[in-house]
Amino acid sequence: MTHGFKRSPHLRASFQDTPTHSVDVGGTAFVYRQLGPRTGVPVILLNHLGAQLDNFDPRIVDGLAAARWVIAFDNRGVGASGGKTPSRVAGMARDAVAFVRALGFDQVDLFGFSLGGFVAQEIVLTEPRLVRKLILAGTGPAGGQGIDKMTPLTIVDMIKGALTFRDPKYYLFFTRTVNGRRAAKAFLQRLTERKADRDRPISLSAFGAQLRAVKAYGLQAPQDLSAIRIPALIANGDHDRMVPSVNTHDLARRIPGAQLVIYADAGHGGVFQNHADFVPKALAFLEA
Repeated sequence: MTHGFKRSPHLRASFQDTPTHSVDVGGTAFVYRQLGPRTGVPVILLNHLGAQLDNFDPRIVDGLAAARWVIAFDNRGVGASGGKTPSRVAGMARDAVAFVRALGFDQVDLFGFSLGGFVAQEIVLTEPRLVRKLILAGTGPAGGQGIDKMTPLTIVDMIKGALTFRDPKYYLFFTRTVNGRRAAKAFLQRLTERKADRDRPISLSAFGAQLRAVKAYGLQAPQDLSAIRIPALIANGDHDRMVPSVNTHDLARRIPGAQLVIYADAGHGGVFQNHADFVPKALAFLEA
């Protein structure tokens, strides 16, 4: 692992071999990886429940980094980042903002997937000047339909995964159709491409804190998303079991001018399954 923030010129690395850096955030080390041209507004990636750096889909990261400065990181207490993971989305958002500011940025684009989408919304609502554009995938609003049920659903599929010797994401992120099963296998294979300098697995305590945060977010009062006045791109599969797809449509209705992309025969990981279509759409949105 290397330390310190590097504003180096563009090196055409891939996510599987880009080095892991560390930055001090108020006395706590946060780890991150960056790639793409070191110019313009960076895209900060906010990841899903139970995820660390090695769980970002390399096809999405490499695809975005072909044209944009992309930074993926472990929030507090996750993977190799220090500290204790907050048990509320608002705390995770404050930590993400502190990370962005520790890197010296006044403005960023956010790409939040699932739990990361909850965090991204909270950041935009509390720090509106920090965010230029917003991408939300596989996610929903505070108090959204079925979000408070994510914990039991996740645990059941983790047990199913253990019994069938499969990663739980095989069941949680994809449909059970032929197309969905094929996409699940391809996605999980991509996550193994990085061989060296892999991240630490998420700890049970951090995972538990995230589960509590998700449940609390699902039970909290709805937020006024009409206050979001920046461009937003919202995407999901049409059969999301983790954050039911009705929430995706709800977000698009409530955020003024939001663009909506729904993928057929796809689940929570719809953007991973359809990365070849999604990446050009995301880049066009960010460049517009």
